[in-house]
Amino acid sequence: MPRHLAPSQHCQVLLGGPDIAVPRVLFETSDLLLEAPNWSLDGTSLLLNGDGHLWRLAVHAPEAGVHRVEFVGLPPLNNDHVLHPDGRHVLMTADDGHVYRGDLSGGPVERITVEDGNWHFLHGVSPDGSRIAYVEISTFDEPGHLVVQPVGGAPRRLDAGTGHLDGPEWSPDGRWILLNTEAFSSVPGHAQLARVPDGGGPLERLVVSDTVDWFPHLSPDGRHGNYLSFPPGTLGHPADLDVVVHVVAADDWTASVQRYAVPGGQGTTNVNGWAPDGSQFAFIAYPTA
Repeated sequence: MPRHLAPSQHCQVLLGGPDIAVPRVLFETSDLLLEAPNWSLDGTSLLLNGDGHLWRLAVHAPEAGVHRVEFVGLPPLNNDHVLHPDGRHVLMTADDGHVYRGDLSGGPVERITVEDGNWHFLHGVSPDGSRIAYVEISTFDEPGHLVVQPVGGAPRRLDAGTGHLDGPEWSPDGRWILLNTEAFSSVPGHAQLARVPDGGGPLERLVVSDTVDWFPHLSPDGRHGNYLSFPPGTLGHPADLDVVVHVVAADDWTASVQRYAVPGGQGTTNVNGWAPDGSQFAFIAYPTA
C-alpha cells in the first residue's frame, strides 16, 4: 500500500556525493511522500514513486514540481523501480508482486515476471539490459531468494548463501551482484553488505559493522558506492528512523568518505540514485517540523 506523510512531516529530495560534505535540498514537499529516486540516463531528471505512481522531477528546474508518468494497465507501484540501460524504459515492481516494463513517456506496460505464485521484488538490471535480478519471496515468514531472469525468459535461483537478502544489483562491469544479507550473523535482522559473482557463488563480505546495513549501490563509473545503515537491532528496513547514508570508495567499503545522518529508512535509497557521471546521487529524508 502507498505510504503517506504524517502530520507535520516533509519529504526532502537531497543530493549528496563523494565531494559533497552537506547534502543539498533539491526539492521539498509536504503534499506527497516520494521514495527511491532513480537518475535518468540523460541526466535531466529524477524518477520517484509516490502514492502508487511514478513521478518525474526536473533536476535543473525542481521549482516546477513533480509530474506523473501516465502508465496504462499498471497496478500501484512500490519503491522497487530501476531504469533500463537503454535510457527509454523503466522496470517497476507493483503491489501485485510482479515486475512490469514501461516507456518513460508513459502508455501501456508489459508484465515480465511469470505467474509462479511468488512475489518478485526487483532491484537490478544487467548492464546489457538482457536480465533482471529480484528477490523471490514465497511467504513472508521465510527468507527471500536471489533470482536472475532473462527478460522474456525463465527465472533461475542463484546460490547466494543462507539467510534473508535484499537489494540485488549488478556492478557496472557486470561481474558482480551486490546485495545485503543476513547470512553472516545469527542475530535476526542483522543485514550486512556483500557481493556474489554474476552467476552465483560464495558471498564476499564488503564491510563488517554493528549497524544493520542495506541497499549497496555503485556509481556508473564504478568508483564510488553508497548504502544505508539502520540502528543495531533493526528488523527489516522500516520507515521513520534515524539512519545514516554512507558514501564510500568502491575499493574500500569499510571507510566512509561522507556520512549523512537523516530521518528516513524505507524510501530513502532503496534503488540506485547515482547521476550518470558518478559525481552525485539523490536520496530522500522525511523530517518533521
